[in-house]
Amino acid sequence: MRITVPTDFDILEALSDGRRNNAANLAYVLDRNRSYINTRLPVLADYGLLKRIGPAPNSGLYVITEKGRVVAENREAYECDETDFDELIERELQAR
Repeated sequence: MRITVPTDFDILEALSDGRRNNAANLAYVLDRNRSYINTRLPVLADYGLLKRIGPAPNSGLYVITEKGRVVAENREAYECDETDFDELIERELQAR
């Protein structure tokens, strides 16, 4: 997986409280461009780090997944080129 540093990690951290949120709110909280956040949310969902939730199928509300929490917790390892990050995440998920 290719994660954009620091924005994707910032999104994951912002959603780590377990509450759902949308691009407009996240852009405000993170002081980032809303359209850029809008492009990153579906990518993170495709990686299984976020899940799009209702009430409507295309509502734009997202919540962090367990895999997303593990990724957020291992930010330093991602920034270290010596680590196989995908393998690390899979090991962490299996250990939980």
